Amino acid sequence: MNKVDRAALGGEPIGQRVVLLNEHAVPIGSADKLMVHNTSTALHLAFSCYLFDQSGRVLVTRRALSKVTWPGVWTNSFCGHPEPGEALEAAVERRARQELGVEVRGVRVVDPGFRYRAVDAGGIVENEVCPVYTATISGTLSPHPEEVMEWAWVDRSSLARAVMSTPFVFSPWMVLQMRRLQWASEPDPTGPESVFPGAVRT
Repeated sequence: MNKVDRAALGGEPIGQRVVLLNEHAVPIGSADKLMVHNTSTALHLAFSCYLFDQSGRVLVTRRALSKVTWPGVWTNSFCGHPEPGEALEAAVERRARQELGVEVRGVRVVDPGFRYRAVDAGGIVENEVCPVYTATISGTLSPHPEEVMEWAWVDRSSLARAVMSTPFVFSPWMVLQMRRLQWASEPDPTGPESVFPGAVRT
């Protein structure tokens, strides 16, 4: 079994457990997060979150090159896993602090039924029921360097169109989420712009 190291999973506490699910998305137990991600990853519960600023722009992040899976790809603001017994909304708030060093407010689910399976070039599998959330930033970003190497605030419809035209640049879960959210069909509230203006590098 391939074991994913702690740093690659984002500096979260050793011994963190994830919620295992059956094919009907019903919890059936838990497992150590560091052990569950391998070449035959069991179905488990996760979440994705898209973080907005006061101007309505969405945060995109570039995964650190030290990540075991999909290093260097652009993706949604942040992701994570609820611990056994932890509410998803609480997990979103916790993970925002861990990964981005920031508080969030207005956590809202926008796609509760999202599920995907993807295999990284290295063979590690992601296999998740992964509800999609949005939230609004409250504070100043301070991303964890083991998680994020660059980030940018962008217009969401421009982002969605970029994902559709160059999906290989982005994480596979984000590509699938963009298709379901249909942000590409929405008008740009701030007008046409580059998708990655002034990306911030750590």
